[in-house]
Amino acid sequence: MYAVRVHQFGDPSVLRYEEVPTPEPGPGQVLVKIGAIGVNPVDTYIRSGRYGALPALPYVPGSDGAGVVAALGPGASAWKVNDRVFFHGTASGRPIGAYAEFTVCDESRLYRMPASISFGQGAAIGVPYATAHRALFAKAGAKPPDIVLVHGASGGVGIAALQLARWRGLGVIGTAGSEDGLELVRGNGAHFAVSHRAALYRDQIQAAANNGRGPDVILEMLANENLDYDLDMLAPRGRVVVIGNRGRVEIDPRKTMSKDATIVGLSLWNASLDELDAVYREIVQGLEEGVLVPVIGQEIPLAEAARAHDAVLSPGAYGKAVLVP
Repeated sequence: MYAVRVHQFGDPSVLRYEEVPTPEPGPGQVLVKIGAIGVNPVDTYIRSGRYGALPALPYVPGSDGAGVVAALGPGASAWKVNDRVFFHGTASGRPIGAYAEFTVCDESRLYRMPASISFGQGAAIGVPYATAHRALFAKAGAKPPDIVLVHGASGGVGIAALQLARWRGLGVIGTAGSEDGLELVRGNGAHFAVSHRAALYRDQIQAAANNGRGPDVILEMLANENLDYDLDMLAPRGRVVVIGNRGRVEIDPRKTMSKDATIVGLSLWNASLDELDAVYREIVQGLEEGVLVPVIGQEIPLAEAARAHDAVLSPGAYGKAVLVP
């Protein structure tokens, strides 16, 4: 089979498309023939070598994908060959990730994919939807009549958050950087959409939420630029969930004191398998009901993984970027 491997940490040019042996599933494992692979910002951080936990070299990147069951390892009984599945996480202790034609997953990492969902959409579920779900409900405790602001709402996590928030009956505000992005935000559940390039856009957000009190929950994708301003907009007893950050930021702690505000960080990798299982089961319910519909912005050949790594960090995100073997 063909896979993308990293032999040394560095820029996207270290992603090498190579022929490697097709892996075999071990006990309790499943071989998946991959139809599409999700590309996440964390993949780029690991590849660059600037991440807290780094894999041994060489390794195949990626945690998210979708495809069909190709073979079962000894004792694997929850699935059968040709089942359509999506996954978050491959087999523990193996260097084969998702950037490949085949991968091996622990069977507990697989979830049934509704017939209405394409492989590309299935590959867009893992990190984005679980991150958005945990941010909204586990971290922020969002519930009606809360109003949620989603920064960068036209990207993979942003779209997931819009759909989940609207499904749960929350008020939803989203930002984007282009007219196409704003249209996408409106079409995926936002009651109000505003360009983060517009003058005084933060004033527009605060005026639109809670009669000028501001949003109750803010999902922050770029804390180094926005966090101090988030505290200005936030409603009393509001919560900011930091999902993304690319540098240091200075804030005035008095802003948290005056509003009894909460700032909480989130990393999906800190969630337990039981927590993830509960989250994904609810996400599957939303997929089956048709209220959660992943949006694909780009499908890129697996051999061009370097281009996908550039795309996932570029401004102006529109849906999810996926790789196709």
